[in-house]
Amino acid sequence: MLTTTSDKPISMESPRQRNAVYVLMTAAYNEELNIGRTIESVLEQTLLPARWVIVSDGSIDRTDEIVEKFAKEHSFITFFRITRPQGRSFGSKVAALRVAQKHFDGIDYGFVGNLDADVSIAPNYYESLIRNLQNIPTLGIAGGYVCEEKKGRFENRRSNRVYSVAHAGQLVRRECYEAIQGYTVLQYGGEDWHAQISSKMKGWDSQSFPDLKVFHHRHTGQAENLLRHKFRQGRMDYGFGSYATFEFVKCIERFPEKPLIVGSLSRMCGFLWSWISREKRPVSSEFVAFLRNEQKQKLRSLVPGLSKHAEPVRNR
Repeated sequence: MLTTTSDKPISMESPRQRNAVYVLMTAAYNEELNIGRTIESVLEQTLLPARWVIVSDGSIDRTDEIVEKFAKEHSFITFFRITRPQGRSFGSKVAALRVAQKHFDGIDYGFVGNLDADVSIAPNYYESLIRNLQNIPTLGIAGGYVCEEKKGRFENRRSNRVYSVAHAGQLVRRECYEAIQGYTVLQYGGEDWHAQISSKMKGWDSQSFPDLKVFHHRHTGQAENLLRHKFRQGRMDYGFGSYATFEFVKCIERFPEKPLIVGSLSRMCGFLWSWISREKRPVSSEFVAFLRNEQKQKLRSLVPGLSKHAEPVRNR
């Protein structure tokens, strides 16, 4: 019998018996090596989406050709292409997802999901997620644990947390998705984190389920220099208003992540760079206050009294 985090038993009834309908969207940029595997893993789902919109985000490789072939063979797959300047961009990715969203009109769906173009999932992934969402009324965003290949085998990513849902395989309750007005275009990324904080401000919970795996076939940061990737994450953290003491503790905790120690230092440098530059934050003061309160509570649970005496970085 499945259980929630509160150990209360939940129903094993199939979501199909409760008329569950979900839609998917994917933004793909130069993913000829991975997109075919992603599509095949969705085709193997025990519960197929009512519609899956795949947007080629300015690809110049064989991505379009591969997706178009599958779209011709499967009516629930819709292919759309947009053009933009070359290069990977977190803002353009979300803009592509917003284009995909417009193609869901006329479908009475209960859940909307994002699936990255470089992952694969087990056949029961979406049926299991929908079952959990239906049985936990306060759950707005759900997903699985991201796994990456190391020495020929897939292992859980060190940053996986039950309370944090990676964007690579998120499924969002429609009411929650509409309450947060979908994913937000952000210069330094973090649309998944932004969505989770925004949903929590609206009264919704987020949860990852360790037994459901998202197999990531291109390691995080592989498409860009790893140190640049970590530096960008630090700027993202500052942009969200992350509490300085929490940022410091988090960076120390992630010393073992590659590149060892240097990666965490690069992330802290990104945070400090944005602070010194007095960068304007893309979120509201209410968002910053809510996030910092959450982080202070986590700090108190780790080191009692630490956050009480620490001086936060002021909202600039």
